[in-house]
Amino acid sequence: MRFGEVTIVPVNGHGPEDVVVDAEGRVYTGVDDGRILRLSPDGARIDLIGDTGGRPLGLELYGDDELLICDARAGLLTMPLAGGETTTLATSGAGLDFVFCNNAAVAADGTIYFTDSSRRFGIDNWRDDLIEQTAGGRLLRRAPDGHIDLLADGLQFANGVALPPDESFVAVAETGACRVSRVWLTGPRAGDRDVLIDDLPGFPDNIATGSDGLIWITEASPRLRALDVVRRLPRAVRTAVRALPDALQPAPKRRVGAVAVTPDGSVVRELRGEIPGFHLLVGIREYHGRLWFGSLEENALAYTDL
Repeated sequence: MRFGEVTIVPVNGHGPEDVVVDAEGRVYTGVDDGRILRLSPDGARIDLIGDTGGRPLGLELYGDDELLICDARAGLLTMPLAGGETTTLATSGAGLDFVFCNNAAVAADGTIYFTDSSRRFGIDNWRDDLIEQTAGGRLLRRAPDGHIDLLADGLQFANGVALPPDESFVAVAETGACRVSRVWLTGPRAGDRDVLIDDLPGFPDNIATGSDGLIWITEASPRLRALDVVRRLPRAVRTAVRALPDALQPAPKRRVGAVAVTPDGSVVRELRGEIPGFHLLVGIREYHGRLWFGSLEENALAYTDL
């Protein structure tokens, strides 16, 4: 199914990667100069609520009055929803400094599940990890007492994170593998890792559980045949490809997608196609029938009413 009518909402910043919506319908996003912005429900008003000093990516509500921020440069942060200074929760975990803190989900008890996308490549070189397929992504868990442990390692560019309504597992997008994996948290399978949905036709980025109870998955771009070819080349050739200007490397296409799945992995809804004036759809949030989108490259958010 193709996207229906999509409304573009300009923001005064570049690359509003992720979106989260509070109980009043206000929308929060972060742009690439470090600012955190809040939009009125209709997108007509934009307020600056703070600045991380880094590159904010994944956003989540944290308790009643704070915003959780995964900052690719500054680590795991919080900021008051009313605006103000950031508080650093962590810059390392499970024995390693964060290289690329990316996305998170927050459980009812305040436990934070979050990703560190790569051991080798930070946000400025995200393409390199997809070329090299380093399998250095991690899924981590921060308990309410601040202890951080490792839930899953060896992920192919660990990206979006989501919890189902019953919090029985945590889902994590593996962008480099075009799949969403699942680590079980409760029941007889606790600790096991399997696949929620595999062989996606596009590269998954952020994921989020909506008010509809579905797990929504972005597809930032269709899979690229050129990238598949490059990945099979000898390491020295892959290194040479990485050194090329971006314009000469395998590049994302303008076609994007959004997929909604149940906690058992059944596909309920699929939207795919080009959105005029909007590409590299990497953030997603369903809130009472409205689907909000973030982008890695646009100066705007977007939404469509389901």
